[in-house]
Amino acid sequence: MTLLFAFDMDEVIYDYDWRRRMAGLSALTGLPVDELRARWWTHPDGEMKAEAGGWRTGDEYLAAVNATLGIDVPGDAWLAARRDAMAPRPAVIAAIARAKELGEVTMLTNNGAFIGENLHRLVPEVADLFGDGLRATAQYGARKPDPAVFRALLAAYDRSPDEVFFADDLAENVAGAASVGITAHHYTGSDGLLAAIEDFARARV
Repeated sequence: MTLLFAFDMDEVIYDYDWRRRMAGLSALTGLPVDELRARWWTHPDGEMKAEAGGWRTGDEYLAAVNATLGIDVPGDAWLAARRDAMAPRPAVIAAIARAKELGEVTMLTNNGAFIGENLHRLVPEVADLFGDGLRATAQYGARKPDPAVFRALLAAYDRSPDEVFFADDLAENVAGAASVGITAHHYTGSDGLLAAIEDFARARV
């Protein structure tokens, strides 16, 4: 049995300042933050659709978001605004490194195809650690907390639920994973995460 450990990105592996990102995008586009939100981030045919795989490639995503905003922002600028709002959490990264000693690791972050294709650029501190396990929900065609994304994860890695551990900071995402039988940990700090990883692996030796 090879265990699989899945981790959320924002507010687990990385601090994420959403307001900072929006301020950066506002400066790039000339649109107020409220307008950005209304046109894309809170619109049903915007970011939430993208996170569920509404656009299958990064190019399609960029074309859609730029058309919606009415401004042609290059991909590198989108990535720079995202990266500027992120800061790694070394203790969590150490816990993930321990998980990799005990099995296989993957990332499961609510993001569209463009971010998914460029995660290696956004998270260089963990790119080697995760390897091809850097994945966004768009790849699975559903977003957390929909149980469908967790079933797709199990299928992609050919694992049974009892072989999988998942950590997220949002209770609803934890509940979504647990609903399909995955061992789900509500992240509140690095010490608790490491203990949960060790307990999960120990119970399956």
